[in-house]
Amino acid sequence: MFILDRSFFRRYLLPGFVFQSVIIGGGYGTGRELGEFFLQYGVLGGLLGMVLITTVMWSVFLALTFEFSRLFRAFDYRAFFKQLLGPGWIIFEEIYAIYLLLVLAVIGAASGELFQDYFNLPYMQGVVLMLAAVGILTFIGSGLIEKFLSIWSFVLYGIYTVFLVVTLMKLGSVVQENFARSEIKPGWAVSGFKYAFYNLANVMGVLFCLRHLQTRKQAVSAGLMAGVIGIVPALLFYIPLVGYYPAVVEQAVPSAFVFRESGIKVLFIIFQIILFGTLIETGTALIHAVNERIHAALQAQERRLPRWLRPAIAIVFLLIAVAASRFGLKDLIAKGYGTICWGFFFVFLLPLANWWLYRMIKSRSAAQTGAKT
Repeated sequence: MFILDRSFFRRYLLPGFVFQSVIIGGGYGTGRELGEFFLQYGVLGGLLGMVLITTVMWSVFLALTFEFSRLFRAFDYRAFFKQLLGPGWIIFEEIYAIYLLLVLAVIGAASGELFQDYFNLPYMQGVVLMLAAVGILTFIGSGLIEKFLSIWSFVLYGIYTVFLVVTLMKLGSVVQENFARSEIKPGWAVSGFKYAFYNLANVMGVLFCLRHLQTRKQAVSAGLMAGVIGIVPALLFYIPLVGYYPAVVEQAVPSAFVFRESGIKVLFIIFQIILFGTLIETGTALIHAVNERIHAALQAQERRLPRWLRPAIAIVFLLIAVAASRFGLKDLIAKGYGTICWGFFFVFLLPLANWWLYRMIKSRSAAQTGAKT
């Protein structure tokens, strides 16, 4: 079957699975983000924001990003934004550095709270252990990172599907009742846009695997599918959260809360391990993007990035993130993500949309000129 063909997977599916892997830790792995950006606007309001706003935004802008990357052979964010913004590319790097530290702080805080609340271990032990794992993975290189991110995506799909089935068996009537209320609170659309904005910045952690794309059709198709691949686990997990609405909205780590409330101890333990892995893969992909950016810059000067420097770069970011993680998961997500999303809108999404619009107008004008002659 063609779906099993290695080249098909690399060109059409791998970018989506890597994107899903990059966003999971800072996007919805803990469930805190789903509560903050969706569920607090009502069960139906949150669903509308997720499906009508976020999914569409992701698919469209991922398609544009993948094609831009393929066209200009820009497979690290430095090369990408030099083409998109010219001399202004440095503005994106400054925002991305802040965002990277924020995400690392979020996943560090999530790991700390998991270890503290559910394993009765010191908060900082969880933070340091997770960040150390990220540092080790960044030493490995692109090939094995691709495999790790894609394999873990399948594992994640599996556990979310199992939990969805378990929840519907136990709380199907409650889920149905909460959806039947059709609660839509003001602000759901704007919140869906914000969630889409800040998560699209994670595509910088996907650029390294876009080298497999050869045609516009492949790039656009892979981008459209990536938006869907990225949101499906969130939808699979959103439904179980609805079964525990509204109490789940106020939980610091809603995912751990609902798995614990399910009463199935084995499932709860398995999810803790998988969630810990998702936090690691997000941190790994984002720091790997920084390493690839430095590697490309050195290549342009006919120099090589020393192998030891990869984990060293990771350690610098991780140490700063350890300090920032003390602010706590809820505050980091509510205040940090909500603010930085607008920076990415103005320096990434808006210029990319303008580039595509310019290409469309130019292509149409050329077609009209050709028709007249």
